[in-house]
Amino acid sequence: MAYDEQLAERVRLTLAGREGHSERKMFGGIAFMLAGNMFCGIVKDELMVRVGPERHDDALSQPHARPMDFTGRAMRGMVYVQRDGFRTDSDLKQWVELGLMFAVSLPPK
Repeated sequence: MAYDEQLAERVRLTLAGREGHSERKMFGGIAFMLAGNMFCGIVKDELMVRVGPERHDDALSQPHARPMDFTGRAMRGMVYVQRDGFRTDSDLKQWVELGLMFAVSLPPK
């Protein structure tokens, strides 16, 4: 399993009713895009959230979050969230919304 399909479905349900988002296979998992900009994704069983450089430190202060180090180097503005960090639908929604807030600040691709 390249990514957690149940988590992907939970993200889809969180995004229900929102327009302009799409999905793309990437990073060996799945990425959720808004106007061509990635805002979150799933790699294995972790949520990946693009929070942006300004919210990076705040995001890392949250339980179960760590720097995204997909390439072996931490990527500022991106975090991984372990399963316990999005156990409830409310927790998942908060992370997805954080990614969406950054994505809407970017120009469409």
